[in-house]
Amino acid sequence: MNRIQRPSLYPFLILFALAAAGCATTPDSVSRNPEAMAKAAEEFQSSGRNEDAIAQWRKVRESYASPELTALAEIKIADAQFDEKNYIEAAASYEEFRKLHPNHEKAPYALYRQGLSHYEQITGIDTDQTPVANTITLFESFLRTYPSSEHAEEVRNKLEVCRMKQVEHEVYVGRFYYRTDRYGAAVKRLEEALKKYPRSPVHDETLFYLGSSYIRSGDKAKGRDAFQKLFTEYQTSKYVNEARKFLDKNY
Repeated sequence: MNRIQRPSLYPFLILFALAAAGCATTPDSVSRNPEAMAKAAEEFQSSGRNEDAIAQWRKVRESYASPELTALAEIKIADAQFDEKNYIEAAASYEEFRKLHPNHEKAPYALYRQGLSHYEQITGIDTDQTPVANTITLFESFLRTYPSSEHAEEVRNKLEVCRMKQVEHEVYVGRFYYRTDRYGAAVKRLEEALKKYPRSPVHDETLFYLGSSYIRSGDKAKGRDAFQKLFTEYQTSKYVNEARKFLDKNY
């Protein structure tokens, strides 16, 4: 009796194996390759698609493919956050990078950008001055540690801007106290501004309100001394005439 021959499974097994091999090179498998993800993240970032870049760099970081690739992903995430103007997040990311990689070649850059992230949060002299204080702390640290950096000149210039803003804020508060008849508080604030920032070019206004506050509070001698310093050191200031008028009326 002739046996019925069953079709062989061998050709189907070969086809299955080939199909499985093809799956190994699908886009999905490529997306799990750290180097491919890093390349995609770079392309997103260079084209301004920062949110996509951040998502892709996070995948790279979480792959733990190598210490070098992980560090690259961390600094790139911070850069993308900065470019998106997410300065609070960027500052935190740069700080975290410095903590994790204190001796990395990008550590100076991370400190510079951390300071810059706080600098970009500075607003007016009548608002919270924490970003100014943070910027000064970080930029002073940067200049102490990396005085020859390519970013040193820019940091020095921005540091002077911040110090000027600190003076302007102190004078703003002193002026507020003066205008609300709190002359003792005004004197304290303005004297502190002169002591902390002795070389500031805006101290003509400081001296005017300091002299006025002293005289209004009853200490005419100290008021006169403040005005005399104003007359000597800021001869072309508009506050010189203001002070003379004030003296004519109140002294």
